[in-house]
Amino acid sequence: MLNIVLYNCSAKKLRMHQFVDFLKKRLKSDLPGGEAHQRMMAQRIGGDFRMNHTRPPRKGAVMIALYEEDGKVFFPLTQRPDYDGVHGGQVSLPGGKMEEEDVDLETTAIRETFEEIGIQIERQNVIGALSDLNITASNFIVKPVISFLAEKPEFRRDPREVAQIFTAEINHLSDARTLKETELTVGPNIRLRAPYFDIEEKVVWGATSMILSEFVSLINEYKNG
Repeated sequence: MLNIVLYNCSAKKLRMHQFVDFLKKRLKSDLPGGEAHQRMMAQRIGGDFRMNHTRPPRKGAVMIALYEEDGKVFFPLTQRPDYDGVHGGQVSLPGGKMEEEDVDLETTAIRETFEEIGIQIERQNVIGALSDLNITASNFIVKPVISFLAEKPEFRRDPREVAQIFTAEINHLSDARTLKETELTVGPNIRLRAPYFDIEEKVVWGATSMILSEFVSLINEYKNG
């Protein structure tokens, strides 16, 4: 059984400019990060999966880059190449670790988005940020930055970091039928019961789903407001 609160699907149409105006104001007040993250947290089957940072965590940032096409609002997601690291093959938002030359985490998100998927985001197009997320598996604290683009971007994939680029549509993301649960095996035979978003028939779980859970909370606030 899926032991989390399902999101409501509202009939109110989500319009890009109105939604951006809503986010600009909403992101300046208290956010539902903790509760929203918890809803999508994977649970170990037969044990405790919670971990603590064993050393000071590194800082990173990811980008939710909104754009409109045919009256619908989308944002890009990436699938990582398969590798031996903890996030190999997983779906993620474009982003990465903060470098010394980055003046802040917004800069990190903008730079990493350009490097990974080839779209240039201007600072004036940054709306704000969701709650920071602790990712103990890779020892990061990640800031999810939200921006908007004036038109649909042309993606250019960095094959070293990105196996595939695909997009999520806002109304689909907030539809309760998108939210599912599966069992996964990670690391040295660790079995997990994982809530996930079914986006383009891909299992979007873990840190990315926790970030998107908070984003969905705000989408539903807008739709139901």
